[in-house]
Amino acid sequence: MALLEGNALLYSVSLLACLGFLLIGFDNGLMGGLVNGEAFDNTFHINPKSKSGANLIGLIVSIYEIGCFIGAVTTAFVGERLGRRRSIFAGTVVMIIGAVLQATSYSVAQMIVARIVAGIGMGFINSTVPVMMAEFAPKATRGIYVCAQLSTLNFGIMMVYWIDYGFGQGTGAGQPYSWRVPVILQCIFLIPMLIIIALIPETPRWLTSHGREEEALEVLRRLNRKKMSDAAIIRIVDDIRNVAAYEASIDSGKWSDLLRNDSIQSQKRFLIACSIQAFQQLGGINALVYYSNTLFQQSVGFTPQFSALMSGILNTWFFVASFIPWFLIDRIGRRPLLLSMVSLMAGVMAVQTGLIYSVQNNLPNQHACGAAAAAMLFIFQGAFTVGFQATVWVYPSEILPLKLRQRGSSISTACNWIMNFMIVYITPPAIQNIGYKTYIIFAVLNATWVPIMYFYYPETKGLALEDVDRLFAKNGEMQEHLAYHDDKLGDVENRVEGDEKTMRVQ
Repeated sequence: MALLEGNALLYSVSLLACLGFLLIGFDNGLMGGLVNGEAFDNTFHINPKSKSGANLIGLIVSIYEIGCFIGAVTTAFVGERLGRRRSIFAGTVVMIIGAVLQATSYSVAQMIVARIVAGIGMGFINSTVPVMMAEFAPKATRGIYVCAQLSTLNFGIMMVYWIDYGFGQGTGAGQPYSWRVPVILQCIFLIPMLIIIALIPETPRWLTSHGREEEALEVLRRLNRKKMSDAAIIRIVDDIRNVAAYEASIDSGKWSDLLRNDSIQSQKRFLIACSIQAFQQLGGINALVYYSNTLFQQSVGFTPQFSALMSGILNTWFFVASFIPWFLIDRIGRRPLLLSMVSLMAGVMAVQTGLIYSVQNNLPNQHACGAAAAAMLFIFQGAFTVGFQATVWVYPSEILPLKLRQRGSSISTACNWIMNFMIVYITPPAIQNIGYKTYIIFAVLNATWVPIMYFYYPETKGLALEDVDRLFAKNGEMQEHLAYHDDKLGDVENRVEGDEKTMRVQ
């Protein structure tokens, strides 16, 4: 079998990451379009209009996040030993098992267990594919590759909402297959992932950090075939080895290092990675993604049929808007996008509070306010995907030190999932019990993030992963170490560009 080389290898890794993120979107949107359907509710004997029914829906939907949390935490313990490829492989196999169990469920208990199993698989995948992509992608376009992953995530959400909508219409809407088929369809994306994993190598940075430098060199040669000279490739391996050796010299890599304020500020970097993942969920985005149908019905006051249609349109917009950061994230940077768009999200939720108050209290302007409230959901989702969504997945892998990247990324991803669980679980009863006040909570939380991001989140645009250590160096030792390295080798990727130009001239 011919080995993948050059762009074919890079694009294959990117495709694997994109499929992993598409599955996140697929599962995020899947239940939102099913839980209010006649067939699903009849199968599990749920009355969605009762308090017990709302709580049960919240549990069935959100328990998936507990599985994701377990999977991400497990990856933190075993992922560094398994490596990026085997971690993703294990998660993919477990997700296939979980999908089959969900599609064949006849009781609430089986569905809950199946959702947890599928979530564990997703936890493995979700905490590893951003690391793999970050360790393969060139620094100048790393953000774009992450944006591509997030576009596929949003495509997954959009696609599954329209699938749910299609199966929920017509004479077959009340039949069990109208929810079982959408559930099992995720295997269409899981099986190709197994094939791609068999074709791609382990990441050069993982191989180097585990003493397999010859293999790392060979992978980099495959990745950069006909792109740069062999001397430039060797310099890249030297650069990775240099950082790995320094981190090893300060005993970086143990669990305790995640909370140790060492010379490269591992503790601060770990807390930044965890906080940005937690903030993403506490802002309320998955209250919209999972329950847009419910929000359009119970908050805005639309009919069930029109709510289902609006949910599909909203998530189509979510996909379209995800292309905007492709042109921004590597040009204007991570911080400007975060600060501007999270501020807008806070403002939207504040306005939404007043609009929903008018609708729920049947004020004279309730119809106009209902239309405006629907528009606010579109603005909120657009702001999120432009400023927050891509950044939150590229940032932890960039911030974390090499030796702690897998563990730190896994724990930060676990923070994302546990906060996701909380938001998804409380949203149905919150909408039912406190109504418009739910949006006040999200407005306050989004407003709180802005000063924290401003003071504590540095810019990482255009930095090689090995250069981020210098950004966080607190004393002269690390600065001198990397400065000496740069004097000897120069900026590797800048030299590579020179090598490429020379090769083209020749």
